[in-house]
Amino acid sequence: MRIPLSWLREYAQVPAEAHAEDVMAELVKVGLEEEAVHRPMDQLQGPIVVGQVLSLVKEPQTNGKTINWCEVRVVPEGQRQALTGDGIDPSGVQGIVCGAHNFEVGDKVVVTLPGAVLPGDFRISPRKTYGHVSAGMIASVRELGIGEDHDGILVLGTLGLDPELGTDALELLGLYDEAAEINVTPDRGYCFSIRGVAREYAHATGTVFTDPADGVNVTAASGPGYPVQLQDEAPIYGKPGCGRFVARTVRGVDATAPTPTWMSSRLRLAGVRSISLAVDISNYVMWELGQPLHCYDADKLSGDIVVRRARSGEKLETLDGKVRALDAEDLLISDDSGGIGIAGVMGGAATEVSAGTTNVLIEAAHFDEVSIGRSRRRHKLPSEASKRFERGVDWQIADVAAQRVVDLLVELAGGTAETTVTDVGTKPAPIVIGLSGGYASARIGIDFTDQQIATALSDIGATLTPGAVQGTQSAVGNWYDVTVPSWRPDLETRDDLTEEIARLVGYDKIPATLPVAPPGRGLTRVQQQRRRLVQALADAGLTEVLAYPFAAKSDNEKFGTADADAPQQMIKLANPISEEQGYLRTSILPGLIEIARRNHSRGFRDLAVFEAGLVFLPDGGPLGTDHIPPLGIRPPEAVLDTLYDGLPEQPLHIGAVLTGKDSPLAAGHSARAWDYADALDLARLAGDVLGVEIVVSQGSHQAFHPGRTAALSLRSGELIGYAGELHPKLLAELDMPARSVALELDADKLFNEAPDVIVAKHLSTFPIATQDVALVVPAEVPAIQVLEALRSGAGELLEDVALFDDYRGPGLGEGKKSLAFGLRFRAPDRTLTAEEASAAREAAVAVAAERFGAVLRA
Repeated sequence: MRIPLSWLREYAQVPAEAHAEDVMAELVKVGLEEEAVHRPMDQLQGPIVVGQVLSLVKEPQTNGKTINWCEVRVVPEGQRQALTGDGIDPSGVQGIVCGAHNFEVGDKVVVTLPGAVLPGDFRISPRKTYGHVSAGMIASVRELGIGEDHDGILVLGTLGLDPELGTDALELLGLYDEAAEINVTPDRGYCFSIRGVAREYAHATGTVFTDPADGVNVTAASGPGYPVQLQDEAPIYGKPGCGRFVARTVRGVDATAPTPTWMSSRLRLAGVRSISLAVDISNYVMWELGQPLHCYDADKLSGDIVVRRARSGEKLETLDGKVRALDAEDLLISDDSGGIGIAGVMGGAATEVSAGTTNVLIEAAHFDEVSIGRSRRRHKLPSEASKRFERGVDWQIADVAAQRVVDLLVELAGGTAETTVTDVGTKPAPIVIGLSGGYASARIGIDFTDQQIATALSDIGATLTPGAVQGTQSAVGNWYDVTVPSWRPDLETRDDLTEEIARLVGYDKIPATLPVAPPGRGLTRVQQQRRRLVQALADAGLTEVLAYPFAAKSDNEKFGTADADAPQQMIKLANPISEEQGYLRTSILPGLIEIARRNHSRGFRDLAVFEAGLVFLPDGGPLGTDHIPPLGIRPPEAVLDTLYDGLPEQPLHIGAVLTGKDSPLAAGHSARAWDYADALDLARLAGDVLGVEIVVSQGSHQAFHPGRTAALSLRSGELIGYAGELHPKLLAELDMPARSVALELDADKLFNEAPDVIVAKHLSTFPIATQDVALVVPAEVPAIQVLEALRSGAGELLEDVALFDDYRGPGLGEGKKSLAFGLRFRAPDRTLTAEEASAAREAAVAVAAERFGAVLRA
């Protein structure tokens, strides 16, 4: 929001010597954010004056171009030029070559004399061109940096100006003014106006604020004006789409009348392009009061104006010339011919004010924030009006704003105002909030006095009355019933009022104190487990990253389920940041792979990244609820249960992607390529730090290599994830290194399985006894099942068993393989004999033989 200082000074006591930086420094004190300074004179330097064309000779050139050789007087007739310098004629008549043709003898124009500097560091000096010495330039609005129009030079008469020759053109065009640009947060919509910012400046400086609305004398209606019907009888978003509609009519306007310089210069400095007088007036009043307005050509209207929801399939051509297909949720302004505007967003082309307009109908309405916001996003149609309506507009200001437009049209366009007024809608009940002084003090940590509280709330426009409960002056302070001002719809709870008190008393008054943690509290069990798991992966050399929780439908289908033919439930976003990522993710791997792919495209090919994040797994039931409870009070348990039931399951997943080599190349060191075994080791590490045994078995997943994929399970058999090498086709599509590996597991299932206290195993001081065994089994039997058979048969003396060889070849027979295991035996209280170890080994082999027909390899 750009705030021209000359405009702000009309309603706030800004010192004459203050600059934009000074104004922003004050506004920062009350929570507004400074953005930039806009000062036209930073790029302009005089002398730039008003001149009059005395003569104009058209001279065709050999290149086919025709130039004008002009004599321009830049001082009043009979006076001598007071300026001196190279190229400045003391007589006050300058010879200038000009290529534009939109002016004639007698026109008053803007002349940049030698020595002037224009935007882009364009310096004006006498120069010989087309056989003449051109001592200056007749300027266009683009050359002055005040617009984009370059169809010709700026003729002051078209602006309704007839200044004296030699007048400083920079002052005439308002270019000595400057603007402070601030960032308005979503809860401070009233600051999208000079009215709101002036009020905040007065808060910050303790000076007097003059409300521009008080300077408008609203004419009493002599009868009903243009007929308007509000037909949003079944509100979609909890309240009517249009709460108030004020319509006023001005007849006999001159739509071609120029916009006065004081108005156009302020709008230009505020970042608004001057279009036509009627449009400029509506924009000016919107900037001044914060109420968006729209002007219709009254003669183009057909029948009553009706505010309703759009019908399915209905279309509307908006002012930008585009035909838009409307949605049934769009709030529409219509007449007998159909739609004439998307309410609060943009008007329709059919009723646009044009040069031939003589009768103007002014609309000043109040629309629902949610309805306007969704229409704006649905049609990708941001506008200054929707920006304000989305954040909340003062319901009470509509008639004042309409009257202000009427007054300006009468004054500047020569119109006649009709005394009839249309004002329909239902006034909302004022928001009343109970607040005690003790509540604010307890929340902020300052002992606010009752005077500070009353002053702060009165300054924002609130009305305070004694409440039903009275506190003591020294304990909790007085109890107030606070009626919120109509321009602050963001104030809904006593916490909102508390924030306002802290803001106006001064954030710098809040002491910096470190809170003391209550005894017996700390991280929850799951928080501790999550930190331990994330820290373990970081300690293992992986880099933690954070990906967007959004994914493409194809990614969810590819990674969300192991089986490509299995149905995949996923949540579609109503307003995605991009069409390519229109769903909530069901797997954490797509985001990780995209991060790896992006790094690879920039030359970083040796990566080990991981993420701990939520995935979203709907069960096919209904999502959300139609009833949103109000703010400021805790909803009943039944309402909370309904809200929670509408949420999808959101487990925490841990994912990792490893590509390239495990370490940088160095002299005397050979880097090793990551492989599937590293992904398995990370899975086992996750289980070890939580005290959970993860069972690894042969798996199958559509996104992983068909022969190098492991299924990760708990001891109970519950599947918790997959690890291994990514599918070669997938890697080729993404232009990623071959043999890249990945891991994803459900951390919540690990947390549920983990013991509260991890008890370390007893370390025996007695030596181990090692026995190896090679078993021949059918080739289709998974090695993990044979290992489990050996573990169950060996008994309590078995400390560890591991596979160290898998042989398939000559000497075994068709369809056979040889699996070699190393068994480690140890007793806690004695040294094992060879006979004891051998007996345990034979018992283990017997179980394997019973289950799979395993035989010892000869």
